[in-house]
Amino acid sequence: MRDDRETAEARPGPPPDGTPPVRPLREKAVTGGTPVLLVHGMCSNRGIFHILRWKLQREGFLQVTMLNYNWLATDVRSAAQLLAEEVERLCDSTGQERVHVIGHSLGGLVARYYVQRMGGDARVHTVITLGAPHQGTLAAMLPLPHPVIRQLRPGSDVLAELAEPAPGCGTRFVAFHSDLDELIIPASNARLVHPNLQVTNVAVRALGHVALPLHPSVVREVCRVLHDEHLPKLPAVA
Repeated sequence: MRDDRETAEARPGPPPDGTPPVRPLREKAVTGGTPVLLVHGMCSNRGIFHILRWKLQREGFLQVTMLNYNWLATDVRSAAQLLAEEVERLCDSTGQERVHVIGHSLGGLVARYYVQRMGGDARVHTVITLGAPHQGTLAAMLPLPHPVIRQLRPGSDVLAELAEPAPGCGTRFVAFHSDLDELIIPASNARLVHPNLQVTNVAVRALGHVALPLHPSVVREVCRVLHDEHLPKLPAVA
């Protein structure tokens, strides 16, 4: 795992042998009760997040919930509406103003649409995507009639919307992409590139699409990203 940072901050790179770095959480972050909402992708359900959910709870994120939706009966826009409703319910029930969202595959694109196109940046502190087709995937070029498949094709109307300017968007994005992702073609299309967004792209080696939310190295790094968001910020050195 290596870090293709597009923001000003930098952190240590990978070991010379290319193995995923181990970054232990040196101190328990004060999460402020910030809820975490997990959004699955196509041909999946919330069960894919059980390992990640358990690890997040162990690291101090006690409010970790999962949005379960039927991707066959929806598309990116309508799923984003379901996400918006779930975020509001979560904020009402916890008394928190903002949440973190983690989306795998299609779920990452749904989270991004909610933030960029539906005002979700007012509610979402950080979006983490795992193998999301931010620039589409050639795998969606198969002659299948379902609308969500068409929306995942490079140059689709949904992706064109997401490429539009998003000035003032305050949500931070962290996009994990794997060089062996068999469903995002080319694999680099899981990188998020947008001039108005605060983006960190994190490269992962030798993991397939379904393995991304399950592999210990990725789970550990996702927890570290959210953990660091809640550490006290040190004053800048003049």
